[in-house]
Amino acid sequence: MRTILSFPRSGSPLLARGLLLVAFALILLPSIHRVAANVAVDPDRLEDPVLEARAQKLMRQIRCLVCQNQSIADSNADLAADLRRIVREQVAAGRTDGEIKAYLTARYGEWVLMRPPFERRTLVLWLGPPMVFLLVLFVLFWRWRNRSRSVTVDEPVADLDEAERAALKRLMTAEGMSGREAPGDRDGGGS
Repeated sequence: MRTILSFPRSGSPLLARGLLLVAFALILLPSIHRVAANVAVDPDRLEDPVLEARAQKLMRQIRCLVCQNQSIADSNADLAADLRRIVREQVAAGRTDGEIKAYLTARYGEWVLMRPPFERRTLVLWLGPPMVFLLVLFVLFWRWRNRSRSVTVDEPVADLDEAERAALKRLMTAEGMSGREAPGDRDGGGS
């Protein structure tokens, strides 16, 4: 067998350790990069950690209008960055969470909230999905219930006259079913 990578005998433990260290560093490099990216300082962060925590909580409740299914805290869109800046400015100005949400709702509509309020005008948003689910369950149950009422094989479909019985008996005899009762033959006799 031919060796692809061989170490010289002199100094091989040192070289092996060096290669292992380089390999280990290359394996960890992507992880270190991800951690560094997450720790990167946001220049718009509030200095007060209590206010920043409140702003972060609000940002998780506001939808990114570009991404549509992410909060502005999770989105990298430019509009989300602008909305994060607005939320931080409003929190720093001393506005309440309700006032900030009302400001954003007046500017962008109810869609900006990840959880719109339960009101008369938002009933379809809240009750629509459960109603559709219940409707699907009802239709499935109705179809399953009616399926069990179908005609069984033992029930005769229609009475056969003598000519039809004789033709059926000939067909069944030809196919090797002569010992069985023909459908529609209630009295067990043929002709």
